[in-house]
Amino acid sequence: MTDPILQVKWKSAPEDHDYPAAADYLELLGDKAMVDAIVAGLMAAPVVVKKAKDILRASQLDALTPDNPHVRKDLLKVNEGKKLSPILLVRGDCRRNVPMLIADGYHRVCALYWADENIEIPAKIAAMP
Repeated sequence: MTDPILQVKWKSAPEDHDYPAAADYLELLGDKAMVDAIVAGLMAAPVVVKKAKDILRASQLDALTPDNPHVRKDLLKVNEGKKLSPILLVRGDCRRNVPMLIADGYHRVCALYWADENIEIPAKIAAMP
């Protein structure tokens, strides 16, 4: 008997608090004008779908392990059938070896990667100004 396919429920759009969370992270990497431009781009961007493994590869980040408290919390949400918020990404630049940034949702990406690396994750992607 095969395992049932992982069923992840998603919200149709990021939650309002996801944008300030993304800004808090991005403020560590750039000035206010840049952060404001990226957040405006994220808010205006359509939701697209990308695979967990590709998001991690493009970000050049390692997946946090399932025993990380935040990753575990998101895995529990999936198991309980709770809806997850789409993630927020900032496009990298392969010509300059600049990785993509996961501005909000790193723990969700890691949780889903461990559950099924091919799972499709809704995301909004903004360009770096």
